[in-house]
Amino acid sequence: MRIPLLSDALKEQIREAYAAIMAGKGLSPRWGQRQMIAEIANALARIVPDTGRADPENPAVCVIEAGTGTGKTIAYAVTAIPLAQALGKRLVVATATVALQEQFVNKDLPDIRHHSGLEFSYTLAKGRRRYVCLSKLDRELAGSGGGDLLPLYPDELQAPEAAEALPIYSAMVEALGRGEWDGDRDNWPGQLPEAIWFGATTDHSQCSGRRCPNISQCSFFRARDQLQYADVIVANHDLVLADLALGGGAILSAPEDSIYIFDEGHHLPDKALSHFSSFCRLHTTGQWLQESRKLLAQAASVLVPMVDLQRTLQALPGVMDEAQAGLQVAEQTVATLFAERPPGNGRGDEQQLRFPHGHVPEVLQPLAAGLVAQFQQLATGLAKVESRLEEALEEDDAGLDKSEIETWHLSLGALLGRAESTLALWQEYAVSGEGEVPPKARWITLLDSGGQFGFDLRCSPILAADILEEYLWSRAAGVVVTSATITALRSFERFILHSGVPREAAFKVVASPFDYSRATLRVPAMDCDPGDAEAHTAALVAQLPGLLDRSEASLVLFSSRRQMQEVYEGLRDSLGEMILLQGDGSKQEILRQHREAVDAGRGSIIFGLASFAEGVDLPGAYCRHVVIAKIPFAVPDSPIEAALAEWVEAQGRNAFMEISVPDAALKLVQASGRLLRSEQDSGRVTLLDRRILTRRYGQAILDSLPPFKRDLAR
Repeated sequence: MRIPLLSDALKEQIREAYAAIMAGKGLSPRWGQRQMIAEIANALARIVPDTGRADPENPAVCVIEAGTGTGKTIAYAVTAIPLAQALGKRLVVATATVALQEQFVNKDLPDIRHHSGLEFSYTLAKGRRRYVCLSKLDRELAGSGGGDLLPLYPDELQAPEAAEALPIYSAMVEALGRGEWDGDRDNWPGQLPEAIWFGATTDHSQCSGRRCPNISQCSFFRARDQLQYADVIVANHDLVLADLALGGGAILSAPEDSIYIFDEGHHLPDKALSHFSSFCRLHTTGQWLQESRKLLAQAASVLVPMVDLQRTLQALPGVMDEAQAGLQVAEQTVATLFAERPPGNGRGDEQQLRFPHGHVPEVLQPLAAGLVAQFQQLATGLAKVESRLEEALEEDDAGLDKSEIETWHLSLGALLGRAESTLALWQEYAVSGEGEVPPKARWITLLDSGGQFGFDLRCSPILAADILEEYLWSRAAGVVVTSATITALRSFERFILHSGVPREAAFKVVASPFDYSRATLRVPAMDCDPGDAEAHTAALVAQLPGLLDRSEASLVLFSSRRQMQEVYEGLRDSLGEMILLQGDGSKQEILRQHREAVDAGRGSIIFGLASFAEGVDLPGAYCRHVVIAKIPFAVPDSPIEAALAEWVEAQGRNAFMEISVPDAALKLVQASGRLLRSEQDSGRVTLLDRRILTRRYGQAILDSLPPFKRDLAR
C-alpha cells in the first residue's frame, strides 16, 4: 500500500518548525508565509515515494510570486527541507548571485536550523573556476605554465607577468600546506587580478578528475565530496545550469535525485539562454589554431614514448591548417555579407548583422559545413589523445614522468574544450535554420579592438522553454520557482512562454504584507511624452528640481544612458553636488557614498539605469522617493529580443502587446519596488511618463503596479 508523502506527522513537523522560528525570533506569523508553505507542500507531495518521481501530468513544480517582505526564505526552507529528507532527495537552493548564496549559507540557514528544531546539514557549492588547481600551480611554479595553455581568446586575457604572479602562487601553495586556506578564491585574503587567478584555476575540459595525482588534496573535489553528505546544497543559478548543461550530476546531485528551489527565479530563463548559446570569434580562432599547431608539434615530440598517439598527433596539425584556411574564407564571406547588409539591420554602435528569422545565407552554409567537418575531426582527435593521457596517469609504465603527462593532459584538454565550443557554433551555421520552431537567433557583430577589426558569430535560442523542459522540468524530482516579480500584467503567461514551465504546475501569487497606502504613485502633468526624446529630456531637466527634496534620499531611474547623461548635465549647476551618477564609480561605491550622506543627515540623489532598478535595497531614510523617467520599454536592439519579436509578428500576432508591454510592466514593478523595503517604510514613486494615462496599454500596466495611493494628473 502506497503511503501518501504528506502524512499528518510530516505536516505537524512543518507546522512546529515554522512556529518555533516565529517564537524564537519574536516574529508574528505571516499570512503570505503560510500560503507559501501550503503551496510548496502540496506541490512536492505530488512526488510518489515509491518512484521518487511525480506524474508528468501532475508535476511536482510550483511557481510562487511572493511580494517583498513575505519572508519567503523561511517559508520554503521549513517546508522543503523535511519533505526532501522524507523522500531521500537532496535540496538544491539556487540564488541569482554568489552574494545571495553566501548570505543564505552564512546567515539564513544557520538561523533557521537554530530556531526551527529541524536537523539538517548544508554546504555551499561552487564551480571549478572558484577553486585553485594544484596541478596548474605546480606547473606555473615549475616554469611550464603560461606558455603552454592558451586562453580562450588571447586578445581578451593576457598572461600575467611572472614577477607579479609567481609570488602569489607561492603564497597560495604555502597557505594550502599550512591549512590556512581552502583553495576557494572567495576565501583568499587579498585581491586577485583576473589574469593571475585564471592561471591558477581550471575547468572541466582540463581536469583529469579522480586520475589527477593531486586528487587527494584537490580543493574542488574536497568541496564536491561534501555535497554527497549534505541535506541542502546552496548554489547559484549559473552553477545549476552549468551542471545541467553537462548532463546533470557532474557537480551537483543528479536532477532525478534533487528538489530544486530557484530563488529570484525570474532570472532563470535568461540565465538558461546564456548557457546554451554558441559563438566563434573568427580572427582570434584563427590565431588560436596557429598557436595550437605549434603546441601539438611540441606534444608530438615530447610524447614519443606513447607510440599509439603518434599518428593522431601528427595528423592534427594538418586538420588545423585546413580549418584555418576555412576560417579565412569564411571571414572574407562574412565581410562581404556585412558590407552588403540592408539599411537598419545593424543597430547602434555594435555594428550587428542579424539574419532575419535565423536563416543562414546560402553562401555561408557550405563553408560552415566544411568547418563542421574539420572541427569535428579536430575534436575527435584531441578527445582520443586527452582520453589516452588520462589513462596514462594511472599507469606505472607509461614511458613518461607523471608530471609530464599531467601537463599535456591539461594543455590538450584546454584545446579540446575550445574545439568543441567552436564546433557547436559552426553546426548551427551549417543548416538553413528554416523550419525551426521557434527559430534561433543568429547574428554577426563587427568588433574593433584597437583598430583591429574582426567578426564574432553567435547563435542562441530565443526562448529557454525547450532547454528547460529537456534538462530541468522533465528530469527533476521537484522544482520550486519563487521571486517577488514573476507575473507581468498580473499573469504568469510571460514566464510560461520564456521558461516552458508546465502549465500543469501550481501557480500562486502571495501578496506582500506591506501597507502600500503608506506610499503614493504620482504621474504629474507634462506637455510631452518620451516619444519626443528631446522634449522629454528638457521636461525632466525642468521638473526634477521641483520634484526632488534636497533634504532626503532619492533614486532616479533612467532607461537610456544618453538621457541620464543629458539630464545630469542639465542639472549639474543646480543639483550636481548631490547627484551620484552611475558610471562614476562601482555600484557598491555609489551605494556606500549614498548611505554615508544620509547617515550624515544630508540629502543624496542616485541617477541609475536598469541595474539600480532591481536588487538594490535602500530601506527607510535611504530612499524616500523613486523617480522613474519613463516606462522601461526595451529597445529590441538585442538580437535575441529582435528575433523573438520577429517570430511573434510572423505569426500575425502583436509583438509589442505580447512582449514589450508585459516586459515593461514587469520592469516597472521592479523599479517601483525599490521604495518600500520594510513594513515601516513610506514615500512616493513619481513616473514622468504620461503614456500610462493616455495609451490603450497604459491602464493594464497601471493595474499591475502595487496598490499605492495614486495622484494622477489626468
